[in-house]
Amino acid sequence: MTRGESGGLSDRDRAVLAVERRSWSGPGAKERAIRERLGLSSTRYYQLLNALLDDPHALAHDPVTVNRLRRVRDARRANR
Repeated sequence: MTRGESGGLSDRDRAVLAVERRSWSGPGAKERAIRERLGLSSTRYYQLLNALLDDPHALAHDPVTVNRLRRVRDARRANR
């Protein structure tokens, strides 16, 4: 993961969290935004997002979003 100059989040990391903060209408809208805005495949995006959920800088930057996504991830893991 690329870090910003201060050792915190990179611009891409902040953009990934911004995508997750939004609510998306219609199927495919989020995936299209990921490709167009970030230039990432959905697979790579979710790899980066999963790593961000364990990053203390991400938690400090956007605790509401990170904690919500951690709960979702933990619930999915528990259902396996």
